[in-house]
Amino acid sequence: MLSLLPLLLCIFSSTIRAAQGPSPRPSVVHVGALLTFDSTIGRVAKVAIDAAREDVNSDPAVLAGTRLDIEMRDTNCSGFLGMAEAMQFMELDTVAIVGPQCSTIAHVISHVANELHVPLLSFSATDPTLTALEYPYFVRTTQSDLFQMTAIAAIVDYFQWKQVIAVYVDDDYGRNGIAALSDVLAEKRCKLAYKASLSPTATRTDVTNLLVKIALMESRIIVLHSNQDYGPMILSVAYYLEMMSNGYVWISTDWLSSLLDSKGPLSSYTMSTMQGIITLRQHTEESERKSDLISRWGNLTRKESGNFRLNSYGFYAYDTVWMLAKAIDSFFDDGGIISFSNDSRLQDSTAGTLHLDAMNIFNGGDLLLDKVRSTHFDGSTGVFQFDSDGNLIHPAYDIINVIGTGSRTIGYWSNYSGLSVVPPETLYTKPLNVSPSRDQLYSVIWPGETTIRPRGWVFPNNGKELKIGYPLRVGYTEFVSKSPTTDTAKGYCIDVFTAAVNLLPYAVPFKLIPFGDGHDNPNYTALVNMVATQEFDAAVGDIAIVTSRTKIVDFTQPYLSSGLVILAPIRRRKSNAWAFLQPFTLEMWCVIGILFIMIGTVVWTLEHRLNDEFRGPPRKQLITIFWFSFSTLFFAHRESTVSTLGRSVLLIWLFVVLIIQSSYTASLTSILTVQKLSTTVEGIESLRTGNGFIGFQVGSFAENYMVEELRIPRSRLKALSPEEYAGALELGSDNGGVTAIVDELGYVEIFLSKNCQFSIVGPEFTKNGWGFVFQRDSPLAVDMSTAILTLSENGDLQRIHDKWFTRAACFSESEEIDSERLSLSSFWGLFLICGISCFLALVIYLTGVIYQYIHLPSTHQQDPSSHRMPKLGRSLREFFSFLNDKEEDVQKRYSQRGHKPDGDVSVNLET
Repeated sequence: MLSLLPLLLCIFSSTIRAAQGPSPRPSVVHVGALLTFDSTIGRVAKVAIDAAREDVNSDPAVLAGTRLDIEMRDTNCSGFLGMAEAMQFMELDTVAIVGPQCSTIAHVISHVANELHVPLLSFSATDPTLTALEYPYFVRTTQSDLFQMTAIAAIVDYFQWKQVIAVYVDDDYGRNGIAALSDVLAEKRCKLAYKASLSPTATRTDVTNLLVKIALMESRIIVLHSNQDYGPMILSVAYYLEMMSNGYVWISTDWLSSLLDSKGPLSSYTMSTMQGIITLRQHTEESERKSDLISRWGNLTRKESGNFRLNSYGFYAYDTVWMLAKAIDSFFDDGGIISFSNDSRLQDSTAGTLHLDAMNIFNGGDLLLDKVRSTHFDGSTGVFQFDSDGNLIHPAYDIINVIGTGSRTIGYWSNYSGLSVVPPETLYTKPLNVSPSRDQLYSVIWPGETTIRPRGWVFPNNGKELKIGYPLRVGYTEFVSKSPTTDTAKGYCIDVFTAAVNLLPYAVPFKLIPFGDGHDNPNYTALVNMVATQEFDAAVGDIAIVTSRTKIVDFTQPYLSSGLVILAPIRRRKSNAWAFLQPFTLEMWCVIGILFIMIGTVVWTLEHRLNDEFRGPPRKQLITIFWFSFSTLFFAHRESTVSTLGRSVLLIWLFVVLIIQSSYTASLTSILTVQKLSTTVEGIESLRTGNGFIGFQVGSFAENYMVEELRIPRSRLKALSPEEYAGALELGSDNGGVTAIVDELGYVEIFLSKNCQFSIVGPEFTKNGWGFVFQRDSPLAVDMSTAILTLSENGDLQRIHDKWFTRAACFSESEEIDSERLSLSSFWGLFLICGISCFLALVIYLTGVIYQYIHLPSTHQQDPSSHRMPKLGRSLREFFSFLNDKEEDVQKRYSQRGHKPDGDVSVNLET
C-alpha cells in the first residue's frame, strides 16, 4: 500500500488541477533577445523580432490577452558581454531568450541556461556542436552548419574534386564548422588538404601571408567559412593576389549570401572581388506569410538608420518569436505557471558585488522547453517543426553563383534530394531518387569568367619535383631496369609512363628513383607502402593492382592486363598406331556394328520376296545381308531396292551413315594432326590439393595470394628468380625443384618465348592488371588514367608494347610444318589389319584351288619339252596353268569326267 501512495497522490493532484481549470495567465511575459546590433544579421533580426512581437500581440488568438514583451540587448558578439547581458536577464523573471546571435556566445551562456532552466532560442548560432547533449536548453531555430557543410561536400563531389582548402576564423563557429566539413568530405572520399585558420583579431597583413601560403599549395578549391567582418577583407586580398583568376574555385558559406541579400549591390570594386564565387543561402519556401513580411519590410525599416533588406536569418528570427509565442500559449493551456525559485548554490556565493543570488531558476523551464520542441506551424520560412534530434525538418540551401553586380541561383541542395535544379519542396512529395545521376546543377561562371570546370589543383609552386620510385629488377628487365651507362630508368613501363605524362595538359616535374639492391627483385608491397607513407610521391613499374594495395594507395587505369597463371613442364604426345579407333568409344563401335547387321537383316526381309538379288541359297543370302549393310558405309552397295519400305529404311540409314562418317572423319583428323600436351598439373585446384613444391617470383604478390587466398602452406612455396625457372621445372618437385610456377602472365609470356618445353596450364585464375601508384586521393591518378586510355585508343600503347616484346617464335616455320606431318607410326595399325585380311583371303582361296587341283585329273596337253623338265617343275607348271583356268571351264571338266561337282568347293570359290 505504501508503494501505491505516490501514485494516488499524483492522480489526486491532477484531478484537482483539472477541476480548477487552466491557471490564470499573467498580463505580460518577459523574453530577452541577445543580438549584435551593428552587424548585418543583427540589424535585420532586430527589425524582424519587433515585427513578430507586434504581430503576436495584435493577434488575440495566440496568447489570449497576454502581452509578449521582448527586451533586446547588444552583445557586440563578445562572449563576456553576452554572458553579462544573459545574467541580467535572469534577474528580470525572463522565461526565454531569443538568441544569442553568435555561436561563441551561445557556448558560454548555454551553461547559464542549463543552470537556470531558461530556454535559448537561437536563429543564427549555426555551430554544429551546439546540438550536443551538453546543452539541453539550447534550441536552434535555424539550420545547423552540419547541413551547410554537407551541401558544400556534395558540390565538391559533384564537380569531381578531391582536395579542399578551408579558410576560417579560429573561433568556436569557425573551428567546429570546418571540423564538420572534414567529416562529410571524408564520407565522399574527398580530403580537407589544409586548414588555414585566422585569428579573430587578424590584420590584412596576416590574411595576405596566409593566402600567399595557400597559393603555393596544390589544391585550388577554397572554402571560405568566415563572417561578414572578415569575409570581404579575405576576398579583397585574394583578388589582389590574383587568386580570383582562372583555375581557382571559391565556395563561401552563407555569410556572403546574407551580405548580398541585405546590402547588395555592393560597390563595383567589392563585387569585382567576388566574381565567380559559389555561396549558399538557407532555403525558405515561398509562402503567404513570407510575401507579407517582404511587402511590409520597407515600412518596418523606415525608422532604422541605413538601407538594408531582409535576408534568410530575418525570416528565421521572425518565425522564432512566433514559435515561442505558440509554445508559451501551449504552456499556459497545459497549466504552466511562471514562477521562479532561488538556487541554493548561488545563495552560498554571495560574497563580492556580483549579486549572483539575484538570479532565479525558472520552475516551468522544463515544461516550456518541451512545448518549444513540440511546436510546429507554417511560418515565413515554410514548415517550422523539429525532428527527434532537435533540428528543423527539411534542411535545404539555395546554391548561388555571384556574377556581375548580382547573383543567380544555379540549383538547390536538401538532405532529401541532394543537388537539384528543382526547389526542394517540390521534391518532398515525390519518391526518393537514390540514383548517383540524380544530382544536377545549372552551369557556373567560374573565377576568370569561364564556364569550363576548373581542374581544381595544380602542382605546388614550390620548386619540388615528384619523387617517383621504380623497382630495380634483376629479371625481365624489358619491363623496367636501370641503364648501366646512363644510370637512367628504361623499359616498357617507363616508356608508357613518359608517354602518358606527355599527354597531360600541364608540366609534371618528376625524378625517377630506383628501389632495390640490384641483386634480387625488390618487394613490390614494400614499394607500395613507401608511396602510402609519402616517402615516394608515386611508383612506376610492373606493379600489380591487388585489393590489399588499393586500400592504402590509388592506382591508375591498368595499362597491361596480367593475371596469375600456372607455368608447368609439358611433353608432346602424338597419336599412336590405333588412333583410328579413338574417335568412337567401345560402346559406340559395338552399337554401330549391331546397327549394320540389323539394317542388312531388315532390308533383306523387306526385299526377299520381291527382289531376285536378295534370293538364292541360304549361304549366299547370308553373305548378301552382310555385304549390303557394310557396303552402305561407303555408299558402294550394288543391290537395288524395289520395295517402298525398303527404300525408306535405306534412305534414313544412309543419312545416319553420312553423319557417322562425317563425325568420324572430323574426330580422326583432329587426333592425327593436333599435337597433345600432357602435364601432371591440370589447374589451380589440382596444384592446391597436391603435395609438390610451387615456385613464385621473388618479390611477387603471388606468395601472399597463394597463402592467404588459396590457403596453400607457405612451406610448399619456393622463391625463384626468373633465371631459375627452367632448372627448377626440369628437376621437378621430387628432385629439389618445383611442380609448377605461379606468376603473372606478362612475365610468363616472355619466359615461354625462349623456353618452349614449358607451357601455361589452365586459364588465368586472377584478373589483375598493372598500373602506376599514387598517394591516396591524388588528383594526378585520375588525369594519368585518362592519358593511358588515350594511349590505348590512338594505338601508342600497342606500339610501345611491340617495341619491347616482339620476338621470334621458339621454332622455325619448317620445324612447325614438320611437327604437323603424319608419320608411319600413326597408321601401321591400319596397314596391319589390311595386310592380315589380304593374307587370310589368299589362304582361303588357295586352299580351295589346291583342293580342286588335287581332286580333278589334269586335262592340259603336255608340252613335249616338259618331259625333259624335272618332275617338281612340271607339277608347278601344271598347277599355275590350272590357276589360269576359269571356274566355268573347271566345272565343265568335272561334268565331262562324270564327277559330281563339289558344291562346297564351287560355292567357296564363287564367293
